Amino acid sequence: MKLDLLHGRVEMAHGSGGRAMANLIEGLFAKALGNAYLAQGDDGAVLPPPSGRLVMSTDSHVVSPLFFPGGDIGSLAVHGTVNDVAVMGAKPLYLSAAFILEEGLPLADLLRIVESMARAAADAGVLIVTGDTKVVEKGKGDGVFITTTGVGVLREGLELSGNRAGPGDVVLLSGSIGEHGMAILSRREGLNFDSPIVSDSAPLNGLVEAMLDTGAELRALRDPTRGGLATTLNELAKQSGVGMRIEEAAVPVEPVVVAACEFLGLDPFYIANEGKLVALCAPQDADRLLAAMRAQPLGKKAAIIGEVVEDRHGFVQMTTRLGGRRILDWLSGEPLPRIC
Repeated sequence: MKLDLLHGRVEMAHGSGGRAMANLIEGLFAKALGNAYLAQGDDGAVLPPPSGRLVMSTDSHVVSPLFFPGGDIGSLAVHGTVNDVAVMGAKPLYLSAAFILEEGLPLADLLRIVESMARAAADAGVLIVTGDTKVVEKGKGDGVFITTTGVGVLREGLELSGNRAGPGDVVLLSGSIGEHGMAILSRREGLNFDSPIVSDSAPLNGLVEAMLDTGAELRALRDPTRGGLATTLNELAKQSGVGMRIEEAAVPVEPVVVAACEFLGLDPFYIANEGKLVALCAPQDADRLLAAMRAQPLGKKAAIIGEVVEDRHGFVQMTTRLGGRRILDWLSGEPLPRIC
């Protein structure tokens, strides 16, 4: 039976393992994501062995709404895992994608999501080589959930880890914070601002490659997703047993994000990002690393925002615009559910 991609909906039979499922896989997933490895059609993909150490990461994506300004759950699923592999210092190569579909999801929406994944994977230079599809009853899945697993290869001799920071190291940020979480919230709540807030969701592997090419002595890279910049800095401080001092005035935040956060009583330092990274590097290399970041489209607003300090308590402290000092603690609670 031919798929009605314009008016059809996901049915329980699409997860049954029978003809309907085969039609869905062949007529939608394979058609949009097709490549030589996916075309093998087996329970797994046989891949050529890369030269070097492997990095592997996995992530589940449950964003609501499924479509938002600047992206959708499909592109987000690719970007999220590509970025997790990239900030380990690895070149992402392959992704797997597992879908949990809710009965009743319009096939047109599913096609839009899968085609968005295909474009995002092509932009990032990765292949989606294997996957899985399950269907749950209506009311038990919120449209679609996607789990992606990524594999990449690490540069020879490169060691990046959150436990390698030391006093004197410099903290850099690749751009402005808070756009993704606020784009999700504004769409979810039907909020309109004079300037639209667009998610920053993007693949960071090109930016990371340019940073590594500088030869700068990098300690760690991290993408500040759930919990935002503040939580990411606390994670790094805890791993290395150090403290950090951040300058609020140095952290770029778009005026519309500031205004939206003030209106809603939120703090942009705790809002999720999906296309930014934090870098810790040796002080002598900070300026050339910053220059290389600013030369890239995704790093043109990069900034040095602080330094690593000795602190047995592991506090992340921020000097405010008024000259006071504030503790940037871990995120408490979850102010923005279902953002990634």
